[in-house]
Amino acid sequence: MTLPGGRRKSFYAKTRQEVQRKLAQAQRDVQSGLPIVDERQMLGQFLLSWLSSARHKLKPSSYRRYRLDLHRYILPALGDVSLAKLTAQQVQALYTQKLDAGLSASTVLNIHTVLHSALKEAVRLGLIQRNVSDLVQKPRRRRTKQATFNEEQARTFLDAAKGDRLEALYVLAISTGMREGELLGLTWRDVDLERGIVHVTRSLQESDGPTRRVLDEPKTAHSRRRIALSRVAVSALYRHKTRQDAERLACGSAWDASLNLVFPNTIGGPFHPWHLREREYYPLLRKVGLPIIRFHDLRHTCATLLLRRGVNPKIVSEMLGHANISITLDTYSHVTPDMQQAAAQAMDDVLLDGGGGDDAETDDEGDV
Repeated sequence: MTLPGGRRKSFYAKTRQEVQRKLAQAQRDVQSGLPIVDERQMLGQFLLSWLSSARHKLKPSSYRRYRLDLHRYILPALGDVSLAKLTAQQVQALYTQKLDAGLSASTVLNIHTVLHSALKEAVRLGLIQRNVSDLVQKPRRRRTKQATFNEEQARTFLDAAKGDRLEALYVLAISTGMREGELLGLTWRDVDLERGIVHVTRSLQESDGPTRRVLDEPKTAHSRRRIALSRVAVSALYRHKTRQDAERLACGSAWDASLNLVFPNTIGGPFHPWHLREREYYPLLRKVGLPIIRFHDLRHTCATLLLRRGVNPKIVSEMLGHANISITLDTYSHVTPDMQQAAAQAMDDVLLDGGGGDDAETDDEGDV
């Protein structure tokens, strides 16, 4: 068969009838403007090739997760299936199997993300006619109430951190809601102590290259943001800078000044996130008997405390670097009842003449 452009296409099968069926289908596809697919390419071959080409487009953390999900879950189950013959039923069966095996809905959704992205590229390249992962039912991501410190616990935590080498990091985590990678990737040129402003422009990411940790773009475009610092944060950063200057002088030529990090390790290089959590953060929580919440939950603590204090959710959303306010309201929906009660009280204050309440005048029927 001669395809548009002059390229020849041959069809093979065990019987003449099967060859004729394939030829007739190919002719219908050409008339419909659909690509003629090659049934000999296996899904596993394509996925490995796709991941290699996509590596430079992905953040290092995303690439590592994609590769892990690919080798651990997708290739063993579907690697030997023809790319062109992959069906929605096979993909659905994979998701169901992994859920039945105890994988979380979030993990299965990550698997779906990898497969969907790869098949979308296969459609673009004309290797398949449609993305069958569009036809499957994805599991719903279960949202759980975030573990956070209340106001008293937050103050207890920061009191315990006073004088600690990482005191300013903990203060910024709670007062700005910055992510762990954003804090560890923060440089002094991004901090304006005189104006009380921090610019989030990069994040510390794990890498597979010779440099295991690199400064990369933040999580999303909205993650690039400017955050106003509280007076508590500014004071903590001034003390931190004085302490760091002394460390740098003590280290001499051993100090790595190339990145100019605000929160480096003891010789100026990137701080390993595992060391931060396991050797510094969790021991501090245990020392003062606070609940053992994740470091990322300090970000949730920031948002929850601000929302409960009546700060406009739009402002909180911008501080956190969310793409839109609906993400903020959805993530912190557990705070909404408190906000509604405050709104009801504010309306009473307006309508009852400054909160007169029981002293307000009534008419003959007893109505306020």
